[in-house]
Amino acid sequence: MKLIIIAVGHKMPGWIEDGFAEYQKRLPREFALSLIELKPDKRAGSKTPQQVMAEEAERILAAVPQGARVLAMDERGANWTTMQLADKMKGWHTDGRDAVFIIGGTDGLDPSVKQRADQLLQLSAMTLPHGMVRVLLAEQLYRAYSILHNHPYHRE
Repeated sequence: MKLIIIAVGHKMPGWIEDGFAEYQKRLPREFALSLIELKPDKRAGSKTPQQVMAEEAERILAAVPQGARVLAMDERGANWTTMQLADKMKGWHTDGRDAVFIIGGTDGLDPSVKQRADQLLQLSAMTLPHGMVRVLLAEQLYRAYSILHNHPYHRE
């Protein structure tokens, strides 16, 4: 099973890239974490936020591997605990489908992406910087993996 993060945004600060890379390298091959960065659409001229989100949605959905489980990050999504995420990951690993986490652009996610998602998921009810979401999500995926393997990283 692969864990894939599709994120609108590129050219992140070094601390974002370093933080993501740290958790990415900690995850083993059977839970390999990858990042697909999509360049945000330019807000040229009279483009509305809805038009920008719709154009980004086309590229996001095209990047989702066929048959993958899709989780769209949204502040109004389900609020799982880390233990619940670990339990979900255990089931995902058993069924073998890749898990794709989608982080939208500045304006959020187009409704078509949310409709395609198998689950809307939040890290926080607060709006977070998109680069930081990458790092937090990668850390939570690693933490959930560590729970599944009785690694001492996570403490209750």
